[in-house]
Amino acid sequence: MIGVTFALPSESPDFVRRLESRQRSDALILGKIASHDVAIVHTGVGAKHCNERLELLIHKARPRFVITAGFAGAVTNELRVGDLILARNFSDEGLLARAEQILLEHNPRRVKLFTSTSIVDSIEQRNEIARASGAAAVDMETGAIANVCKTHGVPLVSLRVISDSPSESFPAPMSILFDVEKQKTDLGKLFGYIVAGPTRLIHLLHFFARIRDGRKILANAIVAVVTGI
Repeated sequence: MIGVTFALPSESPDFVRRLESRQRSDALILGKIASHDVAIVHTGVGAKHCNERLELLIHKARPRFVITAGFAGAVTNELRVGDLILARNFSDEGLLARAEQILLEHNPRRVKLFTSTSIVDSIEQRNEIARASGAAAVDMETGAIANVCKTHGVPLVSLRVISDSPSESFPAPMSILFDVEKQKTDLGKLFGYIVAGPTRLIHLLHFFARIRDGRKILANAIVAVVTGI
C-alpha cells in the first residue's frame, strides 16, 4: 500500500480519477494505480489537522511509504508557477533519489521546503522565509506530516507543484480565497470581493486556470512515482 496525502479535496480530483476500483473507507479513499494499492487522505490545511488524519492513514492502510502532495508557494523567483518540486529536507533520501530519476522528463526541482504555521501571501513574508530558512518554497502541512511518518518509521517523499510566486502572486488576499478556521472558501466574501472591482474576476479566472493545470502536472507525477517505485 502507498499512502498519498493532499490538504484539500480540491487538490486531488485529477489523481483520484486515475484510481481503479475506487472506494471510501472512513476518511480514506482506496483504489489501485496499475497493480499498486493506494490510500488517499485529505489532511486539511495547516498542521493542527494533520496528526489525526495521518495516524488514521498509517494505522488503517499501513503504507510502505507516503507521498505528501499538493501545492506550495515559491518564496523566490527561482521557482515559477507550474514547477514540480521535491522537498529534500523532508523526504527520505532513497525515495527522493528514485523519484527524481522517475520524474526526470518532468524536470523536478530538488529544493528546501519551509512549513509555515500561517498562510503566506505578502512579498515581505516570502522574503523573510527565504532569508531566515534558506527555503525556496513554503507550505503548511509537510513538516507535521513528516513528523508523524518519522515517529512510525514510514518513509516519506514530498512532491508538490508551485501555485504562486513573488512575481505571480495570489489574485486576492488569502483571507478572501480561503478561511483556515473554517477550512473552506467563504463564497459570500469572495463574491463581495469580485463585485467591488470589475477586473478582479479576470485575475481569479487566470489563477484558477493555473491551479487546474497544476493539478494535472501533479497527478501525472504521482502516478509516475507510484508505478515506478
